[in-house]
Amino acid sequence: MQYKDYYEILGVKRGATASEIKSAYRKLARKYHPDVNKTPEAEAKFKDINEAYEVLGDDAKRQRYDSLGANWQGGAEYTPPPGFENFSFNFNQGAGGGFNFNQGSGGFSDFFSSLFGDFMSGAQSGAYGTQGNYGNFNSFDFGQGRTAQKQQKPPKSEKLDVTKNLDVSIKDIFDDRPVTVKFSGMEKCTQCPPNGFCSHCGGTGYVNTSSSAKIKIPKNVVEGQKIKLKGKGRTDSYGRKGDMYLVVHIKDKEYQVDGTTLTKEVEITPTEAVLGTNKDIETLHGKINIKIPKMVSSGQALRLKELGLPDKNGKLGDLKVKMKIVIPKDLTAKEIELYKKLADLRG
Repeated sequence: MQYKDYYEILGVKRGATASEIKSAYRKLARKYHPDVNKTPEAEAKFKDINEAYEVLGDDAKRQRYDSLGANWQGGAEYTPPPGFENFSFNFNQGAGGGFNFNQGSGGFSDFFSSLFGDFMSGAQSGAYGTQGNYGNFNSFDFGQGRTAQKQQKPPKSEKLDVTKNLDVSIKDIFDDRPVTVKFSGMEKCTQCPPNGFCSHCGGTGYVNTSSSAKIKIPKNVVEGQKIKLKGKGRTDSYGRKGDMYLVVHIKDKEYQVDGTTLTKEVEITPTEAVLGTNKDIETLHGKINIKIPKMVSSGQALRLKELGLPDKNGKLGDLKVKMKIVIPKDLTAKEIELYKKLADLRG
């Protein structure tokens, strides 16, 4: 099979750092994902990109890939090292006889499979799916005196935890009821067959996912706080699930937040600012009427006790009502004339 230059596929140098490889992969995956790119070559390109990152994004696989060195010349035919020509193993299952283990092409290229096999990549379900099928052997020999120990646990190279932003309003925080949050993403396909085309993912190795969950927002939540959703992260090819971390961002058109203290603006006219007035305002605790004193300035605030958010012990913070003086847009000609006379009086 032909050698594949995974570095060239991702467009990075051989000495690229892990972050450079990850950045290149994300950029190309977005560009060639079949849901976005409808060109005929996009699907094959997307598969190559994922295969390249499967190797270069894992330190152990990358080292294995790099170790062949001069044998991997661009475009050259790859010849396996002695003992790997057929990549086929024969085992004796105790007294019960023997069986063969042959590497198939699977969801990856023949080149990838010949290097890593199912027992390394975890990409094909038949590798270590049922330990009972393998009897009691603990190792197998590659024919050159190299013995590989039986894999006891799946590799932990995949990052299964996910972090997402969660925008919430003050009402979301104050109301003691769950908020429905929807999630979407892309995960590795867990249904790819050992051989042949996978109809579930279309041969790309990845599937789009969507889900929703009801989240109860803590009343004492603060900006940047993380809420953990166990088991809502990515799922790998072994069925393991990661966690999702929601980073809370408080975004509200009506209120500003400072701990348990809330601030909201109330618009008043110049006349109301000079003469004072009474105003009905909405709060989290219901509508109330406040008295605005005479001669207030724009930006001046009135503090209303225990009309803010509760702390972890249930104690309520305050609500600050900030004055914002606005000019009415429907002034009559007579009112404008009066403003002129006022200006003349003040010289």
